[in-house]
Amino acid sequence: MKLAVIGGTGLIGSQVVRKLNEAGHEAIPASQSTGVDLISGQGLDSALEGTDVVIDASNSPTFDEASLDFFRASMSNLLAAGERAGVRHQVVLSIVGVDQVPQLDYYRAKTLQENLLRQGPTPYSILRATQFFEFVDAVLSWTSDGDTVRLPSTPLQPIAAAEVVDALVEVSTGTPLGGIRDIAGPEVFPLDELGRITLAAQGDARTVTLDENAGLFGAVTGDVLTAGSDARLAPTHYRDWLQQRR
Repeated sequence: MKLAVIGGTGLIGSQVVRKLNEAGHEAIPASQSTGVDLISGQGLDSALEGTDVVIDASNSPTFDEASLDFFRASMSNLLAAGERAGVRHQVVLSIVGVDQVPQLDYYRAKTLQENLLRQGPTPYSILRATQFFEFVDAVLSWTSDGDTVRLPSTPLQPIAAAEVVDALVEVSTGTPLGGIRDIAGPEVFPLDELGRITLAAQGDARTVTLDENAGLFGAVTGDVLTAGSDARLAPTHYRDWLQQRR
């Protein structure tokens, strides 16, 4: 099977390419560094030529309102180029609960991407994942001020990126879902607790202070970013992952 991995040089995409090729498929990374421009569409026809499946693991360069324009253009161009190339399956990596947080520009943009995919001409699958273990450090940096990190108690259910990769490979090589599959880690943490666990494991002396309005996740209410009962739970626990990383 030949698969084009959009964003195929990033954290998730590069691992997906490697896993698919190790399994005997032909996976081609497509990104700006390989000559593909999602916004203009330049290079897409060439990248998708002879492709059976397109996996979109791309990301907007910003989290603000401009992300709406990014996903509107990129998804539209991918669908059009895929139809010209005879692609049989379009797969998008998205976020658990993404349609429940309209107050966040980036989440509205990802919801738009999903809706465009649903309305498109090609059989599709949407894989929604919770926040990655690998992004927790970045989340802490957003609201870090000297010796203090301000975090809300927003419930999160983080997952290892490697397990997102495995799920994306499984979905993209299977029959199109025609819908959504949710995947998540095995544990739910209030974000402020997750911050304390992370800093302690890293020997970081900063203190976490509860601030329900701090950062991107301060705009999220309730447990909408955690998985429902029908989600697939990955086995790796966050504390174990932290220990392995050390």
